[in-house]
Amino acid sequence: MPSVTHLTSAHPRYDTRIFHKQCKSLSRSDFLVSLVVADGAGNEVCDGIIIYDVGRETSRIKRVVLTSRLIFKKAVEMDSDIYHIHDPELIPVALRLKKLGKIVIFDSHEDVPKQILSKYYLHRYVRRILSYLFSKYESRFSPRLDLIVAATPSIGHKFQKLGANSVVINNFPIIDEFLVNDLTCRDKIGNQIVYIGGLEKVRGIQEMVLALSFTSSPIRLKLAGRFSDPVFEKFVKTIDSWSSVDFVGWLDRKGIESILRQSVVGLVTLHPRANYVESLPVKMFEYMAAGIPVVASNFPYWAQIINEEKCGICVDPLDPVQIANAIDSLIESPGTSRKMGENGKQAIKEKYNWGIEEGKLLESYTLLDRKRYY
Repeated sequence: MPSVTHLTSAHPRYDTRIFHKQCKSLSRSDFLVSLVVADGAGNEVCDGIIIYDVGRETSRIKRVVLTSRLIFKKAVEMDSDIYHIHDPELIPVALRLKKLGKIVIFDSHEDVPKQILSKYYLHRYVRRILSYLFSKYESRFSPRLDLIVAATPSIGHKFQKLGANSVVINNFPIIDEFLVNDLTCRDKIGNQIVYIGGLEKVRGIQEMVLALSFTSSPIRLKLAGRFSDPVFEKFVKTIDSWSSVDFVGWLDRKGIESILRQSVVGLVTLHPRANYVESLPVKMFEYMAAGIPVVASNFPYWAQIINEEKCGICVDPLDPVQIANAIDSLIESPGTSRKMGENGKQAIKEKYNWGIEEGKLLESYTLLDRKRYY
């Protein structure tokens, strides 16, 4: 039985992509799977996956330096056949494991150079320099690893151009997790709409809240997630239409399923930042899986999917009035809204589901495992 160890210093142990999708898929396919994390919650065995915790560092610098050392030490102790790295700060760990003759995968969840360009707390010249340097770093390390797993086609294309062995494993939803078989069985609560995800300015939270003051009918916005900036959180809560928001904080998978069943529209109106415009927003696909229409940013890549599947409306994410008009259009046309929801759900069943991506993951792992014998 081939042994696999996933390594993360920044993600939670039950991260959807890492634990619920990749680790569980591999475990069901007769791989011996372990996961090394750094969250301070201790060791455990969950669903047959052995989780090792190296402890949590609150300082980012300590996490990058000390936690990386501890993760490398634990990885060597595991002596696994394949290692799967999930954070850019662990790339030095990946390269050290390669020197030990191990099979190593790097999972590029984000386009890091573009992500750096979106860090607006840095001076624009600093952003450009860091982005350029990381791009050069990618060109050096990626061909040296056994496989780059890319979370989107655009990331995959970039690594292919760099000469790396790469495969695109899209972060699509697990097909049965949010599917609602009978729309009439939903526990709908009036005109409740929903946003689930990070509560940051660049994710369009301010515009969503402002949009509530422009809708023609009373709307309740169920807001699920965590604010990363206390100053921004305080500001958003001073907006008059915050009174129409039900802020529920972070939710587990069951909690997400519950509010999706209750909601009639899902919002994903991220700002036009370099690392978003060609991304595949997980929550958009989860809204589709739940059979609710989406109001999404009008990025060409997203619009192509939404228009092709006829599952929602695209808007300028910086315009609260456009967002409000789209919400009104869906609320006031329940037949059209229901049809869009059904279209989205059907698209998930046929195209955008983890079952398809799981097949690519397992095929890639099988090919890598064979390398051990040559």
